[in-house]
Amino acid sequence: MLTLPRFSFGVGDRFAHEAEAQLAAFEQLAAAGVVVAPVWNKSNREHTFIGSEPASVRAAAAKAVAARAWSHPWFVDADHIRLDTVDRFLDSSDFFTIDVADSIGKPASEADVAAFVARHPELTVPVVIPDITAAIPLTAAATAAIARTYLLAAREAGAIFRHIHARRGDDIVIEVSMDETDAAQTPPDLLVILALLADEKIPLQTIAPKFTGRFNKGVDYVGDLAVFEREFSDDLAVLAHAVARYGLPATLKLSVHSGSDKFSLYPVIRRALARTGAGLHVKTAGTTWLEEMIGLAEAGGDGLALAREIYAYAYDHVDELCGPYASVIDIDTAKLPSPAEVATWPGPTLAAALRHVPTNPDFNPHMRQLVHVSFKVAAKQGTRYTDLLVANRDIVARQVTENLFDRHLRPLFVG
Repeated sequence: MLTLPRFSFGVGDRFAHEAEAQLAAFEQLAAAGVVVAPVWNKSNREHTFIGSEPASVRAAAAKAVAARAWSHPWFVDADHIRLDTVDRFLDSSDFFTIDVADSIGKPASEADVAAFVARHPELTVPVVIPDITAAIPLTAAATAAIARTYLLAAREAGAIFRHIHARRGDDIVIEVSMDETDAAQTPPDLLVILALLADEKIPLQTIAPKFTGRFNKGVDYVGDLAVFEREFSDDLAVLAHAVARYGLPATLKLSVHSGSDKFSLYPVIRRALARTGAGLHVKTAGTTWLEEMIGLAEAGGDGLALAREIYAYAYDHVDELCGPYASVIDIDTAKLPSPAEVATWPGPTLAAALRHVPTNPDFNPHMRQLVHVSFKVAAKQGTRYTDLLVANRDIVARQVTENLFDRHLRPLFVG
């Protein structure tokens, strides 16, 4: 299989105009001594909303890589694919995020659960793992309960992997995503899940569990940092154990989805990586689109007018736009400024309301989250929106690069 480097960072580019600006941030990080592989990602849902095709993601990324002579690995992610959506991505992607959240909780047959437990007697007793103070508290009954919840999801992941492999061969990186579900996976859950995936013979290089706390789109983590730090460290230890015990790829790493703007978590994660030598994948999506809106606001003129117009539409259609993202946003509509008020703001004020600098009194996290999920409003503008991106390329690109490097890559990987 393709080898995913120790560190990789997923970047969304919904309108396929910012790949060079994104890559510039990775260049700055490499100059600071840390090479991280960019992974351009775009989901089937995003392609559907925008009217684009997966090939456009690879074309934009490849053009940027050539223009900037990027000499390090890079990938294109078929983001959150299922068996019914994967085929359109097969020719243009080499990283596949297999999403099996819909199968979590569908009860497996008792015979299959019993067979799994019988195959894994090591999971019927407490499991001692280095770097975890207490043994993982497993029993036959506990493992059966976890398998009952996740066995069908693991089988679905296996079926999707085999479908991809039959077409692409070994020219792939496989991630399994279980984060878009209601309940967080504990370290015992994760250990059993990894055994289930190993039984499916999936050459897993990253896994995206659901962590405790809130990972809302485009804003900081909400939760207990001490709890997250303990959970994240325990998960790293579980992955290392599973690699040795079940023959999973040595490159297996945790993936943090909705990882953009989780500023309070970055020091926690950085400490854990430094202590353990573990790898990491982080997936982001809409932050680039937000930076485009910030750049258009800063540019003034027609760019500012369109940014105000997009916000006004989003404000009037908040329930429709937020519905698909209800589990990953928290918006208090009473704290959204009216379009009439925003129409009086100069460009820098609108930009400051959207730019994720929590110390700025003008920053509005509710407005930011609403705009984050409103990208299809811009898509409906067609070339009017993209022409303005081209006309204001320099100022938009500056927002994209500075956001990615200054607020994400440097704090996470350098400190």
